[in-house]
Amino acid sequence: MMINIFIFGQEFYKIRCFKGEKMSSKRAINVYSEIGKLRSVLLHRPGREIENLTPDALDRLLFDDIPFLDIATYEHDAFAKILIDNGIEVLYLEDLAAEAITDKKIKNEFVDEFIKEANIHGNIRKKLVKDFLMNIDTNKNMVLNMMEGIKKVNIPNYSETSLSDMVEASNPFISDALPNLYFTRDPAANIGHGVSLNRMRNETRQRETIFAKYILKYHPRFKDAEIPLWYNRDDTSVIEGGDELILSKEVLAIGISERTDAPSIEKLAERIFANNESFKKILALQIPNKRAFMHLDTVFTMLDYDKFTIHPEIEGPLTVYSLTKSKENDIKIKKESLELDKILEEALGLDKVTLIRCGGNDPIAGAREQWSDGANTLAIAPGEVIVYSRNKVTNRLLEDNGIKVHVIPSSELSRGRGGPRCMSMPLWRDDI
Repeated sequence: MMINIFIFGQEFYKIRCFKGEKMSSKRAINVYSEIGKLRSVLLHRPGREIENLTPDALDRLLFDDIPFLDIATYEHDAFAKILIDNGIEVLYLEDLAAEAITDKKIKNEFVDEFIKEANIHGNIRKKLVKDFLMNIDTNKNMVLNMMEGIKKVNIPNYSETSLSDMVEASNPFISDALPNLYFTRDPAANIGHGVSLNRMRNETRQRETIFAKYILKYHPRFKDAEIPLWYNRDDTSVIEGGDELILSKEVLAIGISERTDAPSIEKLAERIFANNESFKKILALQIPNKRAFMHLDTVFTMLDYDKFTIHPEIEGPLTVYSLTKSKENDIKIKKESLELDKILEEALGLDKVTLIRCGGNDPIAGAREQWSDGANTLAIAPGEVIVYSRNKVTNRLLEDNGIKVHVIPSSELSRGRGGPRCMSMPLWRDDI
């Protein structure tokens, strides 16, 4: 029997359990820390969407430079190899999205939603794009076309017929490429056994969340069990996965940042607390609203039970808001100004934490390596992380502090302003 379950008006997607196992004994998603042994992860291998970046579109598509795709894919494959060599299941966004389209009805729904969110106007243009997508030979090739951007020259019988067509005649694309997709952390973040299916700050990234929506809703691996949505892409305020960190089974840290609004954090807290999850506290950390501090995980990531890498600029007193559930089932909010080490010691019940500065005490190295995501690490087990090769000063400091470091080449991937944590969406971690 299928039962629709709602939480604060948001429908739960459903995921199938394995035969003979109870729901509680097998989940599709299990992420209760930043450092538990990583078992399964979702990536996106950079594709031709990178080659559809042009200098004029860089600001709109949130890039500072154009990566060289041949080298970027080599670097990304090296990233995936380290994960696989360490016994981690690597899944790809493009494959899961294609596999989620299990019948013609779903395919129609998917294409219609994509066209709507790509702001494709005019009935003739919409029909031409829909016919083009629906007639692509495989679901995977259709998904890849959506990701890489749809060029006018690829649409049979395309012509400018409406006013909007004529005004946009100089634009070679009907829909923009989605070059940020290789940062799979942001559109949807797994927390506990649920998902924050995010509303992105920029329109160019909001379309990315469609793929996660259809995977959760229709993919055979996920569709039949209950996955609570802590946030929904249709909510009104914005939140992104780079700001959502899981410090422990009881404590989350979420950045109030350039990409995440305070009302989103409060809404997420209400849903998590109402669901009787293990999380008892959410720390909302206010970080500078500027490009170098785009997300919380660009200035702060967890390496081990008591070790963190940080940007020196957030070491001093931070404004932190502690959100907890009251006995009356309301949200209790307490504002403090504390140094980051004190915040973490209190939250994790530790006598002392070690904060490892990106670039060490050298302000020049710190600024350079922060720009290339020296503070953005992906833990694959406690005290074991993946890092970019170009951040040599920071990587050496991690090793000096007893952290096992796996280094990946990074000349091109880093041009997108995101590191190994940004490029990964953990689906399953062992509890710690």
